[in-house]
Amino acid sequence: MTPHAKDRTLELHNVSRSFSATVALDDVSLTIASGEIICLVGQSGCGKSTLLRMIAGVDVVDGGRILLNGGEVSSPSRFVEPEDRKIGFVFQDYALFPHLSVEQNILFGLKRRPKQEALARMADVIAHIGIAHLKGRYPHMLSGGEQQRVALAARTGAAA
Repeated sequence: MTPHAKDRTLELHNVSRSFSATVALDDVSLTIASGEIICLVGQSGCGKSTLLRMIAGVDVVDGGRILLNGGEVSSPSRFVEPEDRKIGFVFQDYALFPHLSVEQNILFGLKRRPKQEALARMADVIAHIGIAHLKGRYPHMLSGGEQQRVALAARTGAAA
């Protein structure tokens, strides 16, 4: 069943990206409907991370367009900053600070907020993701899945 246009939340139209002479993505088109879950699969170097980085606004498109909820967020002539897109993704290495506890890693992204607001947001995110039992641990003390949940919590906290 094809979703109606109003239900589509992410659209990529003929998106391309090159790095010098290396073509990372060439003419990629994709529509992801609201609530739909997709998986990007492919060999190393085929452009999966580049595509995610462009959707999130961490990288720019060379050609084509990216639309969120019908509004253009990326094209060769338009670029909406990542913080205004409200999209996040977790890198494979999770990017946690090894010398900071779980709580401190989450608070790091909240440092521009008033202290009490940051502490309250951190507590909400920790409770929502279900990692309260990990808050005093350091990344080397966590399993891969726990590190991933902490990285998600850190990005969720900072994005709100």
